[in-house]
Amino acid sequence: MTPALLAEAEALLALLRGRRLMLATAESCTGGLIAATLTAIAGSSDVVERGFVTYSNEAKREMLGVTEESLALAGAVSEEVARAMADGALLRSHADIALSVTGIAGPGGATETKPVGLVFIGAGRRGGSLLVERHVFSGDRAAIRLASVSVAFRLARTLAG
Repeated sequence: MTPALLAEAEALLALLRGRRLMLATAESCTGGLIAATLTAIAGSSDVVERGFVTYSNEAKREMLGVTEESLALAGAVSEEVARAMADGALLRSHADIALSVTGIAGPGGATETKPVGLVFIGAGRRGGSLLVERHVFSGDRAAIRLASVSVAFRLARTLAG
């Protein structure tokens, strides 16, 4: 966690608090880093409703309702799965906004069509929009994960209006 990322988290918490919105996270390659960054700030419990760390496909299915078909056809690192993760987090929480992240932080795990740094970041609002962005971040594992958190915060700000 960097000071800049903590400042982004504080700004997001203030925005959500001001709009009386709750947030849930559904994380794979970030392993809970979004939730950890937010909850590193005192008083975040009035905004952060819950977090799902769904590193395995089994966890994505069991905890978020991601279908076996989506995982088999598109793969865990895909727009479809990021979308399903955000939807699942909204369905299985009391949050107004859900963030999802699935990707390849490296250094291993890449394929010819899915390089290290490929991350899909989703943000859904209950009864409203669901956004998913595809990114290919550069750097090491830590840099990829931190960049993913920053983009997730931006998407949450967008949905919070």
